[in-house]
Amino acid sequence: MLEQVLIAALGLMLILEGFMPFVFPEVWRKTMQQATQLPENQLRLMGLTSMIIGVLILLIFD
Repeated sequence: MLEQVLIAALGLMLILEGFMPFVFPEVWRKTMQQATQLPENQLRLMGLTSMIIGVLILLIFD
């Protein structure tokens, strides 16, 4: 059961990650170029925020 959920979550993540470069490749490219210019602390904060939001979503909808 857990393996099926993890595989489904991975598949959904890949779909969502691939959406922007597929539909809006130029916007995605510019966004990624701008992201490489961000300070390391800001990137870490964005990653931490994303993880916290993900955990909250799991807790709320579980």
